[in-house]
Amino acid sequence: MMKVGVTGGIGSGKTTVCRLFAERGVPVYNSDVEAKRLMERDPAVRGAIRERFGEAAYVGDRLDRQFLADRVFHDAAALAALNGIVHPAVMEDFDRWAREQSHPYVMLESAILFSAGLERRVDRTLAVMAPREVCIRRAVERDGATEEAVRRRAATQLSDDELLARADYTIVNLSMDDLRQDVAKLDLIFRDEAFRC
Repeated sequence: MMKVGVTGGIGSGKTTVCRLFAERGVPVYNSDVEAKRLMERDPAVRGAIRERFGEAAYVGDRLDRQFLADRVFHDAAALAALNGIVHPAVMEDFDRWAREQSHPYVMLESAILFSAGLERRVDRTLAVMAPREVCIRRAVERDGATEEAVRRRAATQLSDDELLARADYTIVNLSMDDLRQDVAKLDLIFRDEAFRC
C-alpha cells in the first residue's frame, strides 16, 4: 500500500485536488478533519488535552476550540504540546485507516505535511501550488476572511520554492480543466508506482 502525502498553502486548492483523486476512486484521509474528530471523540486524546490544558478545554463533551486557540496562539510551548498530543494520534489513525483500504494507494491531505515532519510517514509527496495573489483571493472568497488575516496565515506557511524543493510531485492549480488532466496523469503514475513498490 503506497501512501501519498498531499499539501499546499492556503487557497492553493489541495482539497480540490484531493476531491478529484477521490472521484477517481482514491481513498483520501483529511488530517485536519480527522484531528478535530479525534480531539472530540478519542478518550486518550481528550484525556491528554485535559491533563495539559485543564478541564476548561472541554465544555461538557465538546472541545472548546476558542479556549484552546487562545492558549496556543502566542505560546510556542503550548502549541508544541498540543501538536505532540494530536499529530501522533492522527498518524496512528491514518495508518490504521490505510491498512483497511484496498486501493493501490491512498492519500493523506495535510496542510502541515512538511512542517510537522509527516512526509517521513508517506512514500510520495505532492504539493499543490498557485500564484500567491490567486491563493489569497480564493481564501478570502472561500472563508469570508479579511485579506490581511489570510496574508498573515500565508506568511507562516512554506513558500512555493520550498514546496518545489521538497515535494516529489507538484501541481500548479490555475484552471479546473488543467487540474483534471494533471490529476488523471498523476493517478496513472501513482498506480504504476504502487504496483512496483
